[in-house]
Amino acid sequence: MKENQIVPDLQIRLYTSMILTRKFEEKIVALSQEPYRMPGMQILANGQEAVATGIVSALELEDVIISNHRSHGHLLARGADLNSLMAEIMVKDKGVNGGKAGTLHLSVPDLNVLMTSTVVGAGPPLAMGAAFAQQYKRAKGITVVFFGDGAAAEGSVHEAMNLAGVWKLPLLFVCENNCWAGAQRSEEHCAAQHIFQRAKGYDMPGQSVDGNDVEAVYNLALELVEYCRSGKGPALMEALTYRMRGHGEQDQQHYVDPGELAIWEAKCPIRLYRQKLLNDGVLNQAQIQTIDQDAETRVSAAVAFGDDSSYPGPETALTDVFVQPPSA
Repeated sequence: MKENQIVPDLQIRLYTSMILTRKFEEKIVALSQEPYRMPGMQILANGQEAVATGIVSALELEDVIISNHRSHGHLLARGADLNSLMAEIMVKDKGVNGGKAGTLHLSVPDLNVLMTSTVVGAGPPLAMGAAFAQQYKRAKGITVVFFGDGAAAEGSVHEAMNLAGVWKLPLLFVCENNCWAGAQRSEEHCAAQHIFQRAKGYDMPGQSVDGNDVEAVYNLALELVEYCRSGKGPALMEALTYRMRGHGEQDQQHYVDPGELAIWEAKCPIRLYRQKLLNDGVLNQAQIQTIDQDAETRVSAAVAFGDDSSYPGPETALTDVFVQPPSA
């Protein structure tokens, strides 16, 4: 992997992005315990912040993002409006999708976040279509699709990787391997020890990275994004990380060894990066505290925005069903 010089300003932005995602999802955890505050199933990515921040920070605005059910970090790293995002998760009409998407089907077209799908393995074939459109139009952008280690075994993912390889599409496949697919450990459902090695069968480069090291993720993302953007075809990145919470907030993780959680808690990407920035003199304790407080303030304001919004009325049920095609 090619190492890139990461300047202090970028380091602070990476850290700030991870903190905002962590505070945002911690607030969702708290609200999920209150009756009727957060409708639907809340599926979070605590412990995986370095993957979203590192990869999305390496993209350009013209690049398309397709996410999965753990999408909040991807959208926040992209710059999605915090207030509208929280309102959407609370299914309110001031949400980014008018309260129709909720937490699991988020979309921010203005930021080229094309869609979020909770159907396991559904993202890669749709990402292939987006990448084909970019190639057909000779656009500069690429498409990045996020999926988990559980989805990696779906036939749809293999089909998408194969056809992307055949057509040399500008598509970066990102497998966020967080060690769990629902309540199944990786070794219980995945014959291959290293998912990134599957790339060889589809004639594309594949590499793995420590998904809890945000700078390593960013550096590898820059390398693979440039490969895809150059017209050489698709690539596969496997980010090795860990899911610190259950599959959803209703899942109490009784099947997980507490000792395993403790080991990965010590590998927390935010804790590790905070210590690195302190050791290198990029940030001091006062600045760390300010970043934390700013994130908490923004998240609290987003919750207030959501609380002040209304639920969408029945008259909106048939809106946004059809799209008016552009005139010729």
